[in-house]
Amino acid sequence: MTFRGKVAFITGGGSGMGRLAARRLARDGAKVAAADINEAGLAETAQDEAGIRSFVLDVADSKAVAETVARVESELGPIDRVLNAAAIMPTGLLLDQDPRLIQRVMDINYIGTANVCQTVLPRMLERRQGDLVNFASVAGWMPSLHFGAYNASKFAVVAYTEVLYHENRGQGVRFACVCPPPVATPLLDQAKSKPKILENLPPISPERVLDAIERHLEKGKLMVFPDRNASLSVAMRRFLPSLLWWGIHRIEKV
Repeated sequence: MTFRGKVAFITGGGSGMGRLAARRLARDGAKVAAADINEAGLAETAQDEAGIRSFVLDVADSKAVAETVARVESELGPIDRVLNAAAIMPTGLLLDQDPRLIQRVMDINYIGTANVCQTVLPRMLERRQGDLVNFASVAGWMPSLHFGAYNASKFAVVAYTEVLYHENRGQGVRFACVCPPPVATPLLDQAKSKPKILENLPPISPERVLDAIERHLEKGKLMVFPDRNASLSVAMRRFLPSLLWWGIHRIEKV
């Protein structure tokens, strides 16, 4: 564990990666503010964990984010690590999806991430310390059928985090943009359209992703690809996009 601070702020703390990260940090002695719109999920995350405090929050609401961050720092102390894990992943062919759902995907996955960064990062920069960890995805590099809305939101997270890092590097804050392949968390249950590509990509464990984050933060590497498949997928997208799309169409039969 490379976390050297005392207070962590984790969005999406009601399940999945956010829950595991919150519990891991709390068991290592950190004070954890777990935020999520899912109050019942937060209660499960904090159960039997004295180091976790729950904050009900819609990250798409910038005013609510600012108020929650101020409350966390007032009650727990300055935030030393942010982990933006809040996300939704409803799948489907784009023209089959309600435009309001596509907007919601972008609002949570990208705008929510930006809202938290814009609120917390200036405080970290002023103190010249902190870890800013944003969850993107291999889907933020490699588009695929059924994942168009999710792809767009995660492409945005990758671009935003990369620029944010370069605008603020060398000022004491460590950055990580996490780009995992499918991970064995409840997020996969939202793929209701049953994309066949998921059958060809066995999910990795969330523990593996968290371990990779710590290694990359320690080495000062921005982009976190937790396994070889993630790195190969990004390389394929960059150098052999036509072959990639041929494979996707063959798998999905669209």
